[in-house]
Amino acid sequence: MDVVLEVFDTFLFDYAYATFLPLGESGSASDATSVHATANVWQYRPATTAITLNPSTYAWLSQWPRDNIYRQALSLFTIAWAFGLLTYFLFASLSYVFLFNKEDAFNHPKYLKNQINMEIKTAASAIPVMGALTVPVFLAEVRGYTKLYDAWSEAPFPLYNILQYPFFIAFTDCCIYFIHRGLHYPPVYKVLHKPHHKWIVPTPFASHAFHPLDGLAQSLPYHVFPFLFPHQKLAYVALFVAVNFWTIFIHDGDYVANNPIINGAACHTMHHLYFNYNYGQYTTLWDRLGGSYRYPVPEKKYGPKDVNGAAPQSNGIASSKSKTS
Repeated sequence: MDVVLEVFDTFLFDYAYATFLPLGESGSASDATSVHATANVWQYRPATTAITLNPSTYAWLSQWPRDNIYRQALSLFTIAWAFGLLTYFLFASLSYVFLFNKEDAFNHPKYLKNQINMEIKTAASAIPVMGALTVPVFLAEVRGYTKLYDAWSEAPFPLYNILQYPFFIAFTDCCIYFIHRGLHYPPVYKVLHKPHHKWIVPTPFASHAFHPLDGLAQSLPYHVFPFLFPHQKLAYVALFVAVNFWTIFIHDGDYVANNPIINGAACHTMHHLYFNYNYGQYTTLWDRLGGSYRYPVPEKKYGPKDVNGAAPQSNGIASSKSKTS
């Protein structure tokens, strides 16, 4: 996140902090050099060698320099909140317009009245809280407590620059399976995960419509990964963005990725309908190993049913007839 933070500092935050938290009357663009040498001891070090963003004089004209932990926390929260809202509304809207199967969803008996409005309201209230909860992790990343690296030459070995991508997906897919399945443990489910399963027939706007702690729990593997394993900075940012897109797209109800390997919208629709199946994030591997995989069979009307034509369950707690606990 230090790369992202540097971009926002250069084009927005330096000026904002210099305006609202100025050094004082003596601080001006003309004496930025003396300010840098005395009151503001921050020194510019590029976050990445991939791009060069020379800071303006405003970078030295605030009481809170770029490396001030309070400034970093506030800036990271603002970025997380703004990015979360932007990606949610933009890509959920695009998915809704171009991919979402409106006819089948709106005619489904489990589709709620005013559901999209309720999904948006839940997501809009959850996103800033999730952003705030994630700030400590982002701070640790920015302040150098992870194994993030910049240049490809800093990788453990050259091929790792490629292998980190499937490694990241495999690690997070495994972790999220067990976290998600744990969220279905009845006492935990009732408090944290049930709000997301209110949407039995989800729309793309249900993608971020959950309890903030539920969202935090399922995002932890992404943030834990660079604390445990080397990870290239720009790859981390790219995968973080991709994860948010994927979260939206698996709620569009489209069956394009309906295959035995990818845990796409088809599989995740089954999870919302039947609750105790298809906990995985990207693949069906862990559901198959854990006995919780359910193959999605689409129906022309009223959405998917299982191979026996069973109707959706009415609650999210595992029943005695379920294959899983």
